Amino acid sequence: MKKTDNNAISLIGTVVKSLSGFYYLDYGGAVYETKPRGSFRFAEISPIVGDKVRFSPIDGTKGVIDEILPRSNCLKRPAVSNVDKIIIVSSFKNPAPDTYLIDRLTAIAEFNGIKPVIVFNKSDTGDFADFERIYINAGFNTYVVSALDKASLTGLKKEFENCISVMAGNTGVGKSSLLNALFGTLNLKTGEVSNALGRGRHTTRHTELLKNDVGGYVIDTPGFSSIDQLENRFEFKNSLPDCFKDFSPYTDLCRFSDCSHISEKGCAVLEAVSLGKIEKTRHRSYTMLYNELKGANNWEK
Repeated sequence: MKKTDNNAISLIGTVVKSLSGFYYLDYGGAVYETKPRGSFRFAEISPIVGDKVRFSPIDGTKGVIDEILPRSNCLKRPAVSNVDKIIIVSSFKNPAPDTYLIDRLTAIAEFNGIKPVIVFNKSDTGDFADFERIYINAGFNTYVVSALDKASLTGLKKEFENCISVMAGNTGVGKSSLLNALFGTLNLKTGEVSNALGRGRHTTRHTELLKNDVGGYVIDTPGFSSIDQLENRFEFKNSLPDCFKDFSPYTDLCRFSDCSHISEKGCAVLEAVSLGKIEKTRHRSYTMLYNELKGANNWEK
């Protein structure tokens, strides 16, 4: 807390929701309804959910946003900043796990400086052992759980402590059901899976930070495509090997310094794949992403 030049009290809060031009801030458990100062229109920047902002309270629980503090990262869809973790959720069927979609999200998370966490939900519907092995071997915190079995959620719940987390995954995998099981106070709506489409009905309509009971916030997003951060395609292409952290012990051992790790002779990454040190599905996903991005140009930075 500090005083501004006009002696008004200035506080730092977290934007937890934006709606119809109003920004709702959490400050010590109290929620303030605020609007940004008019100068923001000329600065071409607007607050988004997750921002830390400096604001001046007015009339009890209302206020004015004076400043947006520097962001550690910023996602576009959903529009959210300062994310610490992406919790990537899959189920055994309706829909089944898609390793490319999972790996695409882990790479996007790594590119944005966000920790990916892998979750396979509905453990009562099938055997996730093969998928679990892939992601444990790749170095990710990986959980096989069921929203119906609270004992299975103990380790996963610790991932939400004192951080901002985004829940990502195809509709129908049970993200909202998981959050309700983890944090009973959230009372999120859940939807059934459509048998015809193998997809769930969207139950999450807007971006909002939901306060959990372990000192953090969580966002429930309406599907994998909601986190599609390829605006910086050129930089992402150049950083792609670094976004597959299981490649890192081998990338400096390749014969050629500019090795793409796709088909070159003397590629240490390809040798690691052939020896089972890198999972084949991970390298396949890397190749698919590389081919998708190889047309990215310098002007796209």
